[in-house]
Amino acid sequence: MKLPAEYSCDPNNFKVTDQMIQNYKDLGYFLVRGFLSPAEVAKLKTAVEHERFTKHSYGLSDEDKHKAGLIMWKHPGNDVTGMLARCEKVVGTCEKVLGGEVYHYHTKLFTKEAKTGGKLIWHQDYGRVFFFLYWYKNGCLFPDLMTAFVPIDRCYKENGCLEILEGSHRCGRIQHNLQTSQTGADLERVEHLKAVCPHRVVEMDAGCGLNTSDTKRWALIPCYNLKSNNPVYEHHHPQYTPLEKVPNTAILECPDCDDLSEKQFNIPGEDKT
Repeated sequence: MKLPAEYSCDPNNFKVTDQMIQNYKDLGYFLVRGFLSPAEVAKLKTAVEHERFTKHSYGLSDEDKHKAGLIMWKHPGNDVTGMLARCEKVVGTCEKVLGGEVYHYHTKLFTKEAKTGGKLIWHQDYGRVFFFLYWYKNGCLFPDLMTAFVPIDRCYKENGCLEILEGSHRCGRIQHNLQTSQTGADLERVEHLKAVCPHRVVEMDAGCGLNTSDTKRWALIPCYNLKSNNPVYEHHHPQYTPLEKVPNTAILECPDCDDLSEKQFNIPGEDKT
């Protein structure tokens, strides 16, 4: 079923539209199918499915003790994932939607393995604590941040795709409580929100819950903060750092997928300040 804020595009000629920006304000999201070309997805997939990334992974348990994997880094770097996080069609879109200069706040790689991949419980990124203190407690005074969800594998309901409560961003920051190793939104509040905010299952092909399917579900998630929303104190994600944008062609033209030297991977237990 087509989502209310769903679009298709030519991956070589994407432009954010006024309607997309209005969808973001009203519904809290917009979905662009075909955002990356098959060749771009293949290059990203080859890069992240390698021990140089996976050795930095740690597990996040859900209430049933299933685990999802998380790899997180502070700076985009110069490898192909860095080219994605710095390219015009990602960064330029965030700047137009948020209305100002943005910088790279961090990138996450979520990994849900076939049959056993755990789920992430209902949450707001601005509201929760999730191994690391999250955006509100990091000193970001306003929720002027944006996340891009880029599937590396096809994401559908059976393998734990993204689910949203459409328009729930307008309810403001809600209480989050510790649940196993994750901190999730107050479930009573979530149930009330479900009564007024459409529950959408966001199924996506590569490039555009609990994984009990025969397929894994990995996704790259670069996050951005407005320069004007620079956190008021230092913490485990970067303060404002000017972002050097690159052309969209840089994803395929990136010559060195092995250089992760500038990324600064987060380490659980050591990056809580």
